Parts: sequence; structure tokens; C-alpha cells
Amino acid sequence: MNVRTITMRVNGLTRTEDAWHHTTLAEHLRTALRLTGTHVGCGTGDCGACVVLLDGEPVCSCLVLAVQADGREVGTVEGIAGSGDLARVQRTLVEEHGLQCGFCTPGLVVRMAHAAAGGGSEADVLAGHLCRCTGYDGIRAALRGISGGSGGGR
Repeated sequence: MNVRTITMRVNGLTRTEDAWHHTTLAEHLRTALRLTGTHVGCGTGDCGACVVLLDGEPVCSCLVLAVQADGREVGTVEGIAGSGDLARVQRTLVEEHGLQCGFCTPGLVVRMAHAAAGGGSEADVLAGHLCRCTGYDGIRAALRGISGGSGGGR
């Protein structure tokens, strides 16, 4: 059978939908669940635009099949918005000039919020993120700002 009914907790809500065996988690979130904050950039796990939390850890959702998330916890940028961390991360990115086109921002915000909660370092965030617009200085300053480091300015 090519379609399977899967259930996952997404941003704290239990969601049950059918998924084709070849559908990526990113595609499932965007189409079946209508959570379009997760962007798909490269489709190969290199850019980080599609990063979500799977059981609390950042993953490139373009590399995970939706059926692999069956029975698991998924956190998207929309869920971060509900936690209050989104506003803090966004504000810091704006203040430090860490944003430009915005396409990669959802994945970056997910990684930054995870790091700010003690889930990783600046190197962890930047290693999984490709931004063609900013030059990374503003992103680094924002990371320091949300982690309580020296932050402030470029």
C-alpha cells in the first residue's frame, strides 16, 4: 500500500492524516497540515530552511519521510511562535541585521530557539544553515544576543 495513516504531535496537538510513503515531512507539514512556515529550499538537507524539531532535536524535514514521524513529536516555527521564543529571536535578528530575504529564516529561527534553550551552540546553528544574503555577522550577533552573550553590534 502506498498510503499510510500516520499520527504525530505537532506543536502540541495530535494530528492524524494520510501520507504517501514517499512524502517528506516538510511536504506533509506544508500540504496535509497547512503549516507553511517550514520552507523547502535545496531538498538535500544543505540549506536549513526546512528545519523542524523532531522529538526535540533539529532535523532537515526534507530528508525525513512523513511516515518516519509517525508517533513522534514535531515542532515547527509556528509552534515556536506560540511559546513566545519566536518574538525574542525575531526581534534580536532584526536588531542585529541578521535578516534579509527571509526565505531561510524559519529554519534559522527553529535552530536559534533550540540553541537558546540549551540545545546547541553557535557553531551548531551555523553548521546546518546556509544563508546567501546576510554574510552571517548579524546572525552571529543575534545568537550572542539571545544566549546572553556580549551580542550588540557588528
